[in-house]
Amino acid sequence: MSGSSAVRRLLPVSRKQLRRSWRYINAAVSPVHFNNPSPLLEEQSRVRSFHCSAPGPANTGAQGRPRSDRDDLPMSLDHFRKPSQPAAGTTGHQEDGWCDGYTLPHPVWSEEELNSVQITHTPPEKPVDTAAYYSVQMLRTGFDLLSGYSWGKRFGTLDEKMWLSRIIYLETVAGVPGMIGAMVRHLKSLRRMTRDHGWIHTLLEEAENERMHLLTAMELRRPGPLFKIAVIGTQGVFVSMFWIAYFLSPRFCHKFVGYLEEEAVKTYTHCIESLDKGELKMWENTKAPQIAVCYWRLPADAMMRDVLLAIRADEGHHREVNHTLGSMRPSEN
Repeated sequence: MSGSSAVRRLLPVSRKQLRRSWRYINAAVSPVHFNNPSPLLEEQSRVRSFHCSAPGPANTGAQGRPRSDRDDLPMSLDHFRKPSQPAAGTTGHQEDGWCDGYTLPHPVWSEEELNSVQITHTPPEKPVDTAAYYSVQMLRTGFDLLSGYSWGKRFGTLDEKMWLSRIIYLETVAGVPGMIGAMVRHLKSLRRMTRDHGWIHTLLEEAENERMHLLTAMELRRPGPLFKIAVIGTQGVFVSMFWIAYFLSPRFCHKFVGYLEEEAVKTYTHCIESLDKGELKMWENTKAPQIAVCYWRLPADAMMRDVLLAIRADEGHHREVNHTLGSMRPSEN
């Protein structure tokens, strides 16, 4: 018995109705391979890109909302607009990469914000906060000794290669908590069939933001096989432990990340200070990688220092967000 005959026996519809339904399904689910995609799919593909430039007079419409080419669409869709103007220093073409909107909404910092990031500390309020703080301090002390950062900082021997090794390794770890937290909350939302009210989106953006830090550093240095093996081993252990910890105590995990980001701000501040002191000669004349120019909307003539400022601002933002999430109940909106 042929497949079409079986379908006709099971469904009380005519051959003509089946053909019409099949044509509609083909047009709806595969707009790339058919000449007449459904209007809904055309609209979805048109608004899929993200408007990642900061709101301002040049890209805002009436009533101060981000400008789009379709003002009759819901305001929530404005976050997924394709930029009306290409990023500074780019043509907006596909070969520029990352400028076409395949990243989640993220902050684009002003010059004032970039230069106003301060080293801060949120004192622990509860025993779980204290446990998170000392866990971070223990891990940092051990890593600084094993990686040679402590000695390099004391004797002023940290060079660009050592800094990149440290940044690349730590960013492979920093991208884990947001993804784990988002996945746990996503599955919880599915199980309970309830809304999450923004937690998932916030954590996913954090995870991708840390990954963009990694990809930016990878434009300047490619790790060797032993380095990659160390990353795989660290990821295997950290993912398993953080997954279990998030099930047991989300507050501990968010406070842990908050204190981890406090240390990240210290590290990037030290890196910027070393650059300003002339200890990193190569980076004084290194232009910002194109991926960083696109992602943070940096000027066309941006240098490595501008990239470090943007990354530090991101870490400061994650610090405040995670301390805030750690102080909230998981059920709070």
